[in-house]
Amino acid sequence: MPDDLRQILDQLRQQVDAYLPLALRRAEPCPPSLLEAMSYSLLAPGKRLRPILVLLAAEAAGGEVEHALPAACAVEMIHTYSLIHDDLPAMDDDDFRRGLPTCHKKFGEALAILAGDALLTLAFGVLAECYSPAIAAPCVRELARGSGAAGMVGGQVDDLRAERENAGTLAELEQIHAHKTGALFRACLRIGYWTARGEMDSDLRVLEGLDGYGRHFGQAFQITDDLLDVESSLEQTGKRVGKDAARGKLTYPGLLGVAESRRKAQEQAQLAEKCLDSLGRAGKKLAMLVQWVMNRDR
Repeated sequence: MPDDLRQILDQLRQQVDAYLPLALRRAEPCPPSLLEAMSYSLLAPGKRLRPILVLLAAEAAGGEVEHALPAACAVEMIHTYSLIHDDLPAMDDDDFRRGLPTCHKKFGEALAILAGDALLTLAFGVLAECYSPAIAAPCVRELARGSGAAGMVGGQVDDLRAERENAGTLAELEQIHAHKTGALFRACLRIGYWTARGEMDSDLRVLEGLDGYGRHFGQAFQITDDLLDVESSLEQTGKRVGKDAARGKLTYPGLLGVAESRRKAQEQAQLAEKCLDSLGRAGKKLAMLVQWVMNRDR
């Protein structure tokens, strides 16, 4: 990773990590055990990739990173809730996440489910309470669309169906991940844009560029994620690897092989960068982030 990109990501990650406990306070008063479980998963060390996307999109659209922090943390709450629920025995049945025992292993299944529920609803509360209606309304809309039945949750349902049937085509795989992973990435870019512009000051050229970037970025990320499950280790990724093949999940390496998967990931990365042309120099950091995704080891 280039030193300038590392510095940018580290600084943004630190800003998100500093704001997350402040955003979490909006859950109070609540049962201490619930707050502990929420904090355990939300504040665990992570890449903070989705909130960083919100911040970089806000900056690219002419906004301030500090102003976008509540929205960035709301997205991280949604992402964390999804991880808590994905790790449950009824879903992916994982024991480790971010290098730590999963929430249900630490607190039991019932409290883990409720911690996920609480983070899901708190995310929308943060947006509603921290922004004016002209900003909160489109942000809530994007987050609901990206994380709900037509987005992340719907993609998870399709993923479970494909695993159950132990079959699928490339088109079906791309459709699954366009919803399961890509929809929330696209929401991040659009939310960042709305925090900078609000509904009364829209520029469709910039918005469409960010949205296209998010679509291709999501595919590139998912392909590299599938490759890490084949080639990496628990120590590097912070989660169990090799589980996709063991469960018969539909993945890019399983369908295309490693070499073709890498080629396809590079193709998607190039398309993501192309979508930033309309932003000019304002899209430079987002373009750099694509290369980080292509070379990541966790």
